Amino acid sequence: MPTVEELYRNYGILADATEQVGQHKDAYQVILDGVKGGTKEKRLAAQFIPKFFKHFPELADSAINAQLDLCEDEDVSIRRQAIKELPQFATGENLPRVADILTQLLQTDDSAEFNLVNNALLSIFKMDAKGTLGGLFSQILQGEDIVRERAIKFLSTKLKTLPDEVLTKEVEELILTESKKVLEDVTGEEFVLFMKILSGLKSLQTVSGRQQLVELVAEQADLEQTFNPADPDCVDRLLQCTRQAVPLFSKNVHSTRFVTYFCEHVLPNLSSLTTPVEGLDIQLEVLKLLAEMSSFCGDMEKLETNLKKLFDKLLEYMPLPPEEAENGENAGNEEPKLQFSYVECLLYSFHQLGRKLPDFLTAKLNAEKLKDFKIRLQYFARGLQVYIRQLRLALQGKTGEALKTEENKIKVVALKITNNINVLIKDLFHIPPSYKSTVTLSWKPVQKAELGQKRTNEDTTSGSPPKKAAAGPKRDARQIYNPPSGKYSSNLGNFNYEQRGGFRGSRGGRGWGGRGNRSRGRLY
Repeated sequence: MPTVEELYRNYGILADATEQVGQHKDAYQVILDGVKGGTKEKRLAAQFIPKFFKHFPELADSAINAQLDLCEDEDVSIRRQAIKELPQFATGENLPRVADILTQLLQTDDSAEFNLVNNALLSIFKMDAKGTLGGLFSQILQGEDIVRERAIKFLSTKLKTLPDEVLTKEVEELILTESKKVLEDVTGEEFVLFMKILSGLKSLQTVSGRQQLVELVAEQADLEQTFNPADPDCVDRLLQCTRQAVPLFSKNVHSTRFVTYFCEHVLPNLSSLTTPVEGLDIQLEVLKLLAEMSSFCGDMEKLETNLKKLFDKLLEYMPLPPEEAENGENAGNEEPKLQFSYVECLLYSFHQLGRKLPDFLTAKLNAEKLKDFKIRLQYFARGLQVYIRQLRLALQGKTGEALKTEENKIKVVALKITNNINVLIKDLFHIPPSYKSTVTLSWKPVQKAELGQKRTNEDTTSGSPPKKAAAGPKRDARQIYNPPSGKYSSNLGNFNYEQRGGFRGSRGGRGWGGRGNRSRGRLY
């Protein structure tokens, strides 16, 4: 093993040789042997090996392996020095290997070391993006779980920081191709991260690009498979995939396939849905997603059949008025419960799809059913007016900080819900029924906030996707507004102010965590 003095002497030979440095193979070999020495020798070797690496291609494997030994050293300062110098080995055919090595080193628990690895990966990314991606995706597909997880997170956070000259069209095509391979077998959380990666690519900002992403989501959602409402994972996967698809829909990228699936398979099983997420109102979640998608539904093959299913489900939440006794009081003991949150979603969806078949209520229903529906609408509208008056009175004169209390925030949303339903019911009371009114769903951001709230710069279109919250959902923060007791007293519904999100961990089954355990072996 060479001493510190011998290392410096051989370093001097190489440094003085200038253009003839490649002729001093023995001197370089002495420096490579420095990795077998003590702490001081290793630190010098970590600096000297990469400095002359390019001059000795025949010793490339030995040099890289020597540097890797230092990357695994027990002394953290030696490891950090060795990692910092790794990009110097990323030349030609060695680059994918160095990228693979750096990707594996992402598993370190030392924060300074982890940052060095990230910086080194970014450094070689700018040298050769395709080669670096080769190393990253190799570990994502074949590496152990911790490496896979951190490699995916690296891509999801760092790709967007790279300049356009690095992320060329060809590079983005490679990312898409490799991502499709990974998406054949992912957990829910991984799927969300890959959708974040792919939706951020410039080449997928086009209509055709968005359509590609929708097709990827549809494949993950298993829309060709039989829907099992009793399987929590099956339900969760559908909802999480749909949430990823919703922001992609537009007037040019249609939601027809998803809306059809919801109408045909999910709505009929709404009451039997199960969820692995504690405290989640799964039925309301489904109805919210359907409402958001309905704005962008294109031509539907079985429109009348699916509109009928939607109509029947709406009727379930729009009760008939209670029968009255001879003295004019209710014959029964309880008033029907008015589920305003559910009705907003169902009525909005029906209103959107009804535009495509405007004579559904008049020509497709018999006179008795239409009469029944109008009685239900009228009864619901009466209860609605009571609540609207109560809410407006409760919020009257309140501005600024007063509107930010939890109680008043709930009432503000409740007022949005009831106003929306009111507008839609008025449309359907026209002769013939009208589908012209436009409302913004109560949980969507609006530009001109009601009740004197300040303007915001958020999108106001009824079909636009909701802004994603930075943090995960607070499932226990869901609020219920209980209106004052009276003839139309009922539970107004659940108002979830937190954005949806958050997958369960890995799950079994196709494409959702069915990846087997990988043996690690030695790194690199």
